[in-house]
Amino acid sequence: MRLVRLDLLRRPWRAAAEGAALLIAALVAFPLYWMVLGAFKPAGEIESTEPRPWTLAPSLDSFRRVFGQQDFGRYFVNSLVVACSVVIVSALIAFLAATAVTRFRFRFRTTLLIMFLVAQTVPVEALTIPLFFQMRDFGLLNTLGSLILPHIAFSLPFAIWMLRGFVKAVPEALEEAAYIDGASRARFLWQILFPLVLPGLVATSVFSFISAWNDFLFAKSFIISDTSQSTLPMALLVFYKPDEPDWGGVMAASTVMTIPVLVFFVLVQRRLVSGLGGAVKD
Repeated sequence: MRLVRLDLLRRPWRAAAEGAALLIAALVAFPLYWMVLGAFKPAGEIESTEPRPWTLAPSLDSFRRVFGQQDFGRYFVNSLVVACSVVIVSALIAFLAATAVTRFRFRFRTTLLIMFLVAQTVPVEALTIPLFFQMRDFGLLNTLGSLILPHIAFSLPFAIWMLRGFVKAVPEALEEAAYIDGASRARFLWQILFPLVLPGLVATSVFSFISAWNDFLFAKSFIISDTSQSTLPMALLVFYKPDEPDWGGVMAASTVMTIPVLVFFVLVQRRLVSGLGGAVKD
């Protein structure tokens, strides 16, 4: 009976918490809904002075203008190449670096970890101009390499710190048992340790993918004249003209840009939740 009474007392608070969660979710999702709605609205409704949160005459004209845009497919492929390269390379380097700073003892190890944190606190905008001159000296301006390298560098500190907790959570007794059974260090690394920290790798990869996919600052700064190397965020500028902006085209292009991120998120959703849960627990 006492448990039943406690449950009845908790119900109002639980209902209030669930209501608040739904309200927050609705507020977060509303801009996404408005973007998709704007992509399907005809031009007359978008420019109307009385905006409505629905449309009775959905149209695909905005999407036709987007896919009819010259080089839109090239921008899409460029964004995909940049994001996938950043995810794969940063995950590989972060895994090896996290293993090194967790399993091996060497001089300046603590200093190195603190430097990772310091690098993470520096604003990206403050480093854009120095990076521009560095890319110019390396001859990488107007290439996808000028987008891939900075994103790898900026994603590594967070990934290493997060993976360090996962590597540390693997008991050293498991490593010793593997060596006793005849496994080499490389075999332990790739066949035993790698699958155990895979949820953490997925979690860090999601953040790396989103950061690289949505990047506008580096694309605008480092791709100066060769538009064939531009990425999707730059394609949005085609539809934005100060005198006569094509808001339908902007919304449709933004919707197309969002689809790969949603697909990637859905594919790794289960491992992402377990990865974030493991990181917090650690």
